[in-house]
Amino acid sequence: MITVIEGGAIATVDAAGTEYTEGHVVLDGDRIVAVGPGPAAVAGDVTRVDATGCLVTPGLVNTHHHLYQWATRGYATESDLFGWLTALYPVWEGIDADLTRATTAAGLGWLALSGCTMSSDHHYVFPRDAGDLVEAQVDAAGSVGIRLHVCRGSMDLGVAAGGLPPDSLVETTDGALAGTAAAIERFHDPAPTAMIKVAVAPCSPFSVTPTLMRESAALARHTGVRLHTHLAETVDEEEFCRKNHNCHPVEYAEQLGWLGDDVWLAHGVHLDSASVGRLGATGTGVAHCPSSNARLGAGTAPVRQLLDAGAPVGLGVDGPASQEAGHLGDEQRQALYAARLRGGPAALDARAALSLATIGGARCLGREAELGSLEAGKLADVAVWRLGGLANAGIVDPVTALVFGVLPPLALLLVGGSPVVRDGALVTADEAVLARELGRVAARLRG
Repeated sequence: MITVIEGGAIATVDAAGTEYTEGHVVLDGDRIVAVGPGPAAVAGDVTRVDATGCLVTPGLVNTHHHLYQWATRGYATESDLFGWLTALYPVWEGIDADLTRATTAAGLGWLALSGCTMSSDHHYVFPRDAGDLVEAQVDAAGSVGIRLHVCRGSMDLGVAAGGLPPDSLVETTDGALAGTAAAIERFHDPAPTAMIKVAVAPCSPFSVTPTLMRESAALARHTGVRLHTHLAETVDEEEFCRKNHNCHPVEYAEQLGWLGDDVWLAHGVHLDSASVGRLGATGTGVAHCPSSNARLGAGTAPVRQLLDAGAPVGLGVDGPASQEAGHLGDEQRQALYAARLRGGPAALDARAALSLATIGGARCLGREAELGSLEAGKLADVAVWRLGGLANAGIVDPVTALVFGVLPPLALLLVGGSPVVRDGALVTADEAVLARELGRVAARLRG
């Protein structure tokens, strides 16, 4: 099971930023065993992949998503976050296991086509009598073949108690904790090679009680899984925290035990210097979602400052209902542009953007020891980008072409050494079937 990828440019994204103008990556089963310049010194019966004219990188890592939202793209396009949620919560009451399975499969297939080999998904809407939504996600992920961190979300603060979501969509505190514990017990794989992991993920300060936040943190640390939630996304959220808890969202999170190197937070847009410092000092990660934040007019995260403070930062597509394109590869360019709007052209470069999309995301998900860079001993999650077409012609530097240019097609995408995309097409699932099923459930939900 030896595979040799050679002849192309290599961006390892290791700690030294090692790159080769023409190099090789050697895989033995699901592991990388060698990376270096020139052709590989491997003889015998091996599978050879000619990467001439290509750039080889680690597979991309998506640190924040809401896959069920693939069924509600194009809604509330002129609203801010609170208005958008208010419009969509009643629609999401129609979510069930059938819809969740179809949207998860379609969303993960689309992510794979944009170079993603590992994604998280934050599912926090559990209508009554909807079926087993976590099981539906796990089944769908297995059919597509990329790694999935299932973030079992929850809401227990409905509108009657001063929260934003309708009471019909919130769980009891005990019910949310029980559902999360069951998901961990049934589906979490603690192995370094895991395809499925589970995280504890109450939704947000304006939809979750302090009790659920505290108890969720305790559950995660008791079971050895990671913690994820939305935080500091909008001015409205900050005003909610100051009015109800008399502090900034990051201070609120810290009071509840929600800062640490086992936590990553979605968005982190509205952070003052003290908050940035606390995230860096505690090793708390941030999932940066530039396109979604722009679509909702929320602002953009202070990525350069977070990186300088030492906080892990990865990229997130976020829900396709607030980022209809849903392409992770394109978020590299969006992140670079957003950082430069805040801090000028020196704020972020192409290699820093690629790092956010790979090793930065792996750090957020706690998997930097086995994923996120091309190094011997790591898992064989590899993207081979074909740069030879008209869209990228004339851009001499391949990493600049990947980030600044039109996202090139994939010659090959491997997850654990197994092909998921070849020559720009999914090999693990039928794209036409995924699209048809997505259209079916979206039409049913509209009805």
